[in-house]
Amino acid sequence: MTNIILAAQAQDGGGYSMLLMMVAIFAIMYFFMIRPQQKKRKEIANFQNSLTEGSKVVTAGGVYGTVKRVNIENATLDIEIAKGVVITVERSFVFADAASQQLR
Repeated sequence: MTNIILAAQAQDGGGYSMLLMMVAIFAIMYFFMIRPQQKKRKEIANFQNSLTEGSKVVTAGGVYGTVKRVNIENATLDIEIAKGVVITVERSFVFADAASQQLR
């Protein structure tokens, strides 16, 4: 009977260590997964807001082009992908600066 009581008391102490372990796991996930993702998202937003005419960009679909016009009201960009071929895309679909991309 005393063994059962001692076992129950030992399990009660394990609750605090389990809670501490869960807090540690959440902290690790925050610093290694969530925080870097937030920083990357902020960098992309700053890049998208700083686009000007003449910027070479890559869209989310992998289309390379040059920004011809920035429409702030509609949050769209007119991108020239070939001589005389202009497409309109949302600003949020441009993720990279083509000048910094390396050909592979």
